[in-house]
Amino acid sequence: MSLDLLLGLQWGDEGKGKIVDAITPDYDIVARFQGGPNAGHTIEFNGHKHVLHTIPSGIFNKNSKNVIGNGVVIDPAIFLTEINGLKKFNLDINNKLLISKKAHIILPTHKIIDASSEASKGKKKIGSTLKGIGPTYMDKTGRNGIRVGDIVNNNWEKKYQILKKKHLKLISNFKQTTNLNLDLLEKEFFRGIKCIKSFNLIESESYLNNSILKGKKILAEGAQGSLLDIDFGTYPYVTSSNTTSAGACSGLGVPPNKIKNIRGVFKAYTTRVGSGPFPTELSNQIGEKIRDVGHEYGATTGRDRRCGWLDLVALKYSIQINGITELNIMKSDVLSSIGKISVCISYNIDGKQIDFFPYDISSKAITPNYKVFEGWNDDITQIKYEKDLPKELIEYINFIESFVDVPIKLISTGPDRDQTIFRNK
Repeated sequence: MSLDLLLGLQWGDEGKGKIVDAITPDYDIVARFQGGPNAGHTIEFNGHKHVLHTIPSGIFNKNSKNVIGNGVVIDPAIFLTEINGLKKFNLDINNKLLISKKAHIILPTHKIIDASSEASKGKKKIGSTLKGIGPTYMDKTGRNGIRVGDIVNNNWEKKYQILKKKHLKLISNFKQTTNLNLDLLEKEFFRGIKCIKSFNLIESESYLNNSILKGKKILAEGAQGSLLDIDFGTYPYVTSSNTTSAGACSGLGVPPNKIKNIRGVFKAYTTRVGSGPFPTELSNQIGEKIRDVGHEYGATTGRDRRCGWLDLVALKYSIQINGITELNIMKSDVLSSIGKISVCISYNIDGKQIDFFPYDISSKAITPNYKVFEGWNDDITQIKYEKDLPKELIEYINFIESFVDVPIKLISTGPDRDQTIFRNK
């Protein structure tokens, strides 16, 4: 069998968690391949709302195994909190969840380094979630990191103390200090380590490749969005890992020729959390209305999301670098009653019109060129079939589809897993 991918195509928060949850009945295994607790995948069903940060979004499917891959970084304290939050669902989590021995662990001092570094930047802050993600990946590439496979060794705490000492020396060099309490962080950390040890710790690359040979269906779940990719995102306002389809191979240990379908998830508009360029941002009442109606507040940070029109130049770029085979459009219900709707179809930079995503979109000289569509006033949240959707929405979706030349096969009409329309295209 083969492996399918699910990726976000914007600056994150596209609604990936909902889609994974909605389609997991089709899969035997759901695997996370990058990122860490800076992700926040929100899932709603049967009146329940749950936010997952590290655990794959297929955990609520009673028939699927869930794998935290080698490309993920794990905060033991946050992991423990997630596990405790899932206990009320009676999920047999210890049997359903498998953890790669090669996944790296976020240490308490990683969080302090992250907070101190961000504070020292002043007005030049990146917009870090302050979860210690960046420093952990730095230790990974610097060959200093501690991996899940290390913690089963009785001598692993010696390695921890050596790395902790190195971190504290680095922290002392920052001019800005934080109010994080290391003793408290360590207490929660070691409690989380004990929790991780209670799970099946596996050679995930062998497990996944053998599962493919056995005919199992696997879905690889990405965190963050393609425009936050360390290589192809709006650098330096990016995350610390590869969020694109290439990252699934290195983050799970599966070869490219085993990948079949690549599903791209995007909002009917655009949002961004934290700093960084955003050509179609709406700093007006429309932007505020989209934020309020769409509840655009970070699932991980709680910060207001910046809102703007859909950027088709950026979307087409994400589709290109990922090799997207089908699209899922999210939150079209939020645009109901907004009025006329605009989409960016090209940029003007220094007097020249371009239709590709350039090296730098942070310049004040960049101006989006828009195509304007009639809006719709209907409440679409209870609509179950495409034929009942407003014709204006269908025209909007059809234009997007033709512009990027990839079929839109799923329309989300609300946050609940049942508020999903599958298209026969």
